[in-house]
Amino acid sequence: MAKKILILLFVILSFFKVNATEQLQSVQPAQTSTKSLSFIQHIEAWYKENTNYYSITALMACESSILPVPSEMVIPPAVYIAMEPDSKLSIFWIIIFGTIGALIGASFNYLMSMWLGRLLVYKFADSKLGKVFLLSSQKIQKSEAYFNEHGKTSTFVGRFIPVIRHLISIPAGLAKMNYLNFILYTALGAGLWNCCLALLGYLAHGQQDIINKYSHELSFVFVGVGVVLIGWLAIKAKKRPQTPKGA
Repeated sequence: MAKKILILLFVILSFFKVNATEQLQSVQPAQTSTKSLSFIQHIEAWYKENTNYYSITALMACESSILPVPSEMVIPPAVYIAMEPDSKLSIFWIIIFGTIGALIGASFNYLMSMWLGRLLVYKFADSKLGKVFLLSSQKIQKSEAYFNEHGKTSTFVGRFIPVIRHLISIPAGLAKMNYLNFILYTALGAGLWNCCLALLGYLAHGQQDIINKYSHELSFVFVGVGVVLIGWLAIKAKKRPQTPKGA
């Protein structure tokens, strides 16, 4: 299922790439022919056209909920765009709205977990719909074990740990952690994490000349990594043991 999601995302990204090319042609006809634009430059063009504070908040809310949206693909590109002379985005507000989005997504996980309870949460994680969101009872169990071991501070530290980051709010909800403490630790952790991601975008923009120079080569690298990742997920899904019906 994860493989199908990645393929679907790749198709959608290809559509956005073509759409961004057409927009560039209509707005800036004097620029270099779009045929010479690399894959990375197409993505950059799409980001410039579609990135705003609303999209940043929405995507970061998804990242902190059960939806598999990497924050590394939201904040750094937004900051990269904000560094452009004609950009209307501010790095400060990118971090603020990114943190607000993280709070929205984390609160959703927290409240839904508290309302559903442990049994239904684990059943959902192992359901077909749960698999669509790349969930599993093992991931929930790992997050819950981390929360039980480190207590309420895990909602702060957990923001820096892959997998744990967007699931740590689930055990917090199951344990009925004080909501104000949950919001405080989540805001601090998400805010600091977004600052780290913003720094990556800032540093990447400092290497803009190198990125533009080798954009075609980097495009092949990204496509190659995507193909390998899809292949790995396909093999992993094939090897995964099937749960017998009625078990």
